[in-house]
Amino acid sequence: MKSWEVYSVFALFFLLTSIGLFFFIATRGTLLVRALSPGSASEKSHVYPIYSNMWLIKLVDFQPIIAAILLFQYRGLVSKIVSELEHSDLRNKKVLITSCAFGNVIPRVVQASLDAGAERILIADIIQNELIHASSKLGKFSGKVDFIEDNATAMKQADGVVDVNVIFFLLHELPHHLKMKALSEAGRMLSPGGKLFLAEFHRPELRVLRALSWTYFKVFEPLGLALWDTHDPVLCLEKMEGWTCERTTYLFGNFQIVVATKQ
Repeated sequence: MKSWEVYSVFALFFLLTSIGLFFFIATRGTLLVRALSPGSASEKSHVYPIYSNMWLIKLVDFQPIIAAILLFQYRGLVSKIVSELEHSDLRNKKVLITSCAFGNVIPRVVQASLDAGAERILIADIIQNELIHASSKLGKFSGKVDFIEDNATAMKQADGVVDVNVIFFLLHELPHHLKMKALSEAGRMLSPGGKLFLAEFHRPELRVLRALSWTYFKVFEPLGLALWDTHDPVLCLEKMEGWTCERTTYLFGNFQIVVATKQ
């Protein structure tokens, strides 16, 4: 092997290791340190710094990075939700986006909802910096969007206040008991016949992809593995009763979009 090839391999290894270390520190690593630190836990204790520190939010929220993290399935996942919204009759109705997400999902969901006739869009997040960052993407929708600092697992909104609720890759980051609370709250706020659009990870069909995903979750986000079995969102919603669920999977089952209708 030529010297430049050796240097290239080492450079690539160093780059990938650095990226992995950065994301570990900005996600699970910080939570491990918090768990060892004195002081009482708060409702925000489970939130990664990457979603609360404004500098980190701006650093990471770059469309190619977000697409790569989701193995370049991001566009297809968002397009599925957008297509469902565009074919809905949302005249004089309200749409809720529970928890901000990186990339262009929020602008696309807002645009599709308004095109379908939605009267108002509510965007809720437990972190104020996330709301500020999301608002910077929605300048042209000024006056049509409300930003609410609220907790997905204990929302302050009234029962049946919205007709659509979009939750994009939130459940896998929540402690298991909070996963159930988030789904319960999502149902409580929906009006009868309302729809919940849920994007999440899913148990891959291919063994090699399953092994890689298992390793990723074990290192970075161990709470996400429960979505493969005990806290599969479709099974959880069906146990609650009063839901009709449709699931679409992507990339050999690695990701899922659940469209759940409240009966």
